Amino acid sequence: MLAFNDTVSDWPTFSFIGMPGLETAHIWISILFCLLYLGALAGNALLLILVRVEQNLHEPQFYFLAMLGLADLGLSLTTMPSVMAIFWFDVHHISLDACLTQMFFIHTLSSVESGVLVAMAFDRLVAICAPLNYTRILTHYTVACLSGAALIRGATLLPPQPFFLRNFPFCGPNILSHSYCYYPDMLNLACGDVTFSSVYGLVFVLCTFAVDVVFILASYIKILGSIMKLGAQDRNWRSLQTCACHLCTVFVFYLPLISLSVLHCYTQDTSPMLYTTMSNAYLLMTPLLNPLVYSLKSRQIQAALRKQFWVQRVIAGE
Repeated sequence: MLAFNDTVSDWPTFSFIGMPGLETAHIWISILFCLLYLGALAGNALLLILVRVEQNLHEPQFYFLAMLGLADLGLSLTTMPSVMAIFWFDVHHISLDACLTQMFFIHTLSSVESGVLVAMAFDRLVAICAPLNYTRILTHYTVACLSGAALIRGATLLPPQPFFLRNFPFCGPNILSHSYCYYPDMLNLACGDVTFSSVYGLVFVLCTFAVDVVFILASYIKILGSIMKLGAQDRNWRSLQTCACHLCTVFVFYLPLISLSVLHCYTQDTSPMLYTTMSNAYLLMTPLLNPLVYSLKSRQIQAALRKQFWVQRVIAGE
């Protein structure tokens, strides 16, 4: 059973809502979630291994893909403990400091992943619009700078948010709408004037996700414009198809994120099950689907998988 705080406390405890109305089915739901998490961890780990061992994948677009895999691994490992604790051990409580730590990593890694998606869009822009200058522009140094910028941005913009929440009192039943700690969710539970914290959260979203979406859209508008300017006989639609993996990844990441933000900002008395479904889609389906998208769409990844499978069969035969 859940126990909630009814008074303001210096050390409040927060309660995850889990799957409301499906408590009797937690054991079966846990099997599904366990399989999904294992699939996400195995898929992203496999991508990292392939990029590491396959010489043909030592290219900027696959280095960015490895960064994406690292961010997805971090997101899965950050949310998995609290999610599985609910289903396996019926543990719904988390301390303030632990909640703030989880929140920091969730938002930081989400920001990093968004930044990597921008870098991947830039990679496709250069590859299609300036192919002769690709190796000169997308050097190892450029890849390192873009990846480092995505990491530094998330790590520097996020620390004030836990600091703000740490200094607020929390009143009443501190029931979180998700199976993990999410900044807007926690801010709604804080007592006192949270105007500045709300504004800072909005500024963070605008400086990260909103800016990133604009850059990605601008990149693909430029790509489409460059292709359309070519004569019909010179158009290479396969060049545009190489962007399919990245576009799928962009939709998989941003659609649940935008939907979850809209639920928090513009809906009242929303069904708890809807919150739970969207939050799990945001931080579970993205790490799970990204490796599948690239495995199914990228010929280089498919070739690397076949090669490694063949090598393992040869080694096993010996």
